Amino acid sequence: MVFYEKRSENAFKFYNTANLANYIVNFTFDGNTSCFFVIIFLFQLFFDMKALVLDQVGQDLQLKNISNYEDEEGYILVDVHAAALNHRDVWITKGMYPGIEPPVILGSDGAGFYEGKEVIINPNHLWGDNIKFQSPQYHILGLPTDGTFAEKVKVKKDKIHPKPSHLSFEEAAALPLSGMTAYRALFTKCNLQKGERVLISGIGGGVALFAFQFAIAMGAEVWVTSGSDWKIEKAISMGAQGGINYKTADWKSFSKKTGGFDVVIDSAGGDGFMNLVKLCKPGARICFYGGTRGNINQLNPQIIFWKQLSIFGSTMASDQEFNEMIDFVGEHHIVPVVDSVYSINNANEAFKKMEQGLQFGKIVLKIQ
Repeated sequence: MVFYEKRSENAFKFYNTANLANYIVNFTFDGNTSCFFVIIFLFQLFFDMKALVLDQVGQDLQLKNISNYEDEEGYILVDVHAAALNHRDVWITKGMYPGIEPPVILGSDGAGFYEGKEVIINPNHLWGDNIKFQSPQYHILGLPTDGTFAEKVKVKKDKIHPKPSHLSFEEAAALPLSGMTAYRALFTKCNLQKGERVLISGIGGGVALFAFQFAIAMGAEVWVTSGSDWKIEKAISMGAQGGINYKTADWKSFSKKTGGFDVVIDSAGGDGFMNLVKLCKPGARICFYGGTRGNINQLNPQIIFWKQLSIFGSTMASDQEFNEMIDFVGEHHIVPVVDSVYSINNANEAFKKMEQGLQFGKIVLKIQ
């Protein structure tokens, strides 16, 4: 009796689960008890996968065996080897993100295998035709569609790309979402040029570090801000010209020391945003991709129009920009900064570390 069809090298789909159950029961009652356990083992091997599931907002993720994905035209299954955390994942677990509908598998970043080839995953879905902005239907892996915190992830075939050969799986998994966000902010929005002076706020976070690495690779002079002196010192050891602790900052002295900035990349917003505006040279460009410190108050329009400043908002990136970012990383042999690697079994510890803000670089999960 044929009750399955081959789906890939290690996945099958039963036409009728009830028929399979009858087959196993009859086989067992015929005295083949030992074979029963073999069949159960093979069933789990082919039809189940491990995944970190958010069952309820406010609770830890649960590591579960879940049913494998059904075939869907135009989609493929990638065997995930490593996946990286983003602040978005933490906010979702706390209910601080729109459209949360548990149960869901989080994770937007991942790298693994497809048909034996090493690949990296573009997390985009339905950006649209206009590179200037995303479509109303746009979303990324990890909500509402299941993401990369699982042994397999289902994506469209055009969303996989060859893994940069100079990167490990853990390094490659750290790249997609933060890398493309930084690339769009720095190059598409701010049109960074070689030799310009750049300020990156909040160094240590994923996007900030990629913006930092991309700007240095472009030949810019890069400065950083942080609330931790050790993170500034770490950035200087990686090529930053210098930095300032925004908690104890003397902004006027810093402005004189640096000579002002052509490009500012920010993730915080809030009342401190005006300090960044004052640091800008005439004709400078500011791009912010986050708002962790809240609304921007006390913004002085006179400074903005007199200095001829351009202020941009940006989030994620188009498929075209993702492809350009991957090429840029390969051309310049950029290696993502990985703070730490956790087993999928210890994923909740990784989430706690990110929530505490103790990382410098990406936190990665080793899936398999």
